[in-house]
Amino acid sequence: MQAGHILLENGAEIFRVEETMDRICRHFGIESGNSFVLSNGIFTTSGNEREEIFAKVQHIPVSGTHLDRVAAVNQLSREIEAGQVSISEVKRRLDEIRVMPGKSKVMQILASGVGSACFCYLFGGNVRDGVCAFGTGILLYFYVLFISAPRLSKIVGNIGGGALVTFICTMLYLLGIGEHLNFMIIGSIMPLIPGVPFTNAIRDIADGDYISGSVRMMDALLVFFSIAMGVGLVFGVFHRLTGGALL
Repeated sequence: MQAGHILLENGAEIFRVEETMDRICRHFGIESGNSFVLSNGIFTTSGNEREEIFAKVQHIPVSGTHLDRVAAVNQLSREIEAGQVSISEVKRRLDEIRVMPGKSKVMQILASGVGSACFCYLFGGNVRDGVCAFGTGILLYFYVLFISAPRLSKIVGNIGGGALVTFICTMLYLLGIGEHLNFMIIGSIMPLIPGVPFTNAIRDIADGDYISGSVRMMDALLVFFSIAMGVGLVFGVFHRLTGGALL
């Protein structure tokens, strides 16, 4: 159950969670283990000929993605099947995986800047546009890490992120630093895009997990819609203030 919780909480697909839990149960002699996994919860029953049926439910809020933890649980499940670890060792390893640190804030901020610049160039921007997107991506992730994530809801945070990116890129464009406003905005917004959840939603639906896939899809679409609202809000304000003369 703890292994499934870690996987689901950190962005794993539904079939991966169910398969991992099933493998662990079979290896340790659980003959009647059954799990029903949704995008935000796990329902499981288990037992054998010597024990009564055990049932447990865990609620798992929809959260972010931490693929290092997913990979660590996958590796542990392979070691369990190979008989290389005991139950006590499994418990200790899972506790360590659960608190495994993510990337540092400095690394995330730099990655946001580099990713924004690369996407800007990939979509058709030039070097000047890429430099603007780099700076915007850095400022965006300062906002995400220190304002949006700890203090704002997902909807408000993403609206603010889209608005912030659009405002900065627009100002850089009006100052003549960047040349193509559309490519600058598109590239700078990419760190906000929930690519892994959207991809996993499609995989879940393709695997027949329609409820979980639909929930993840709605969550990803809500983020897209919030970002678009932020972008449209800034453009609307600029248009109202300038009468469309500047943009």
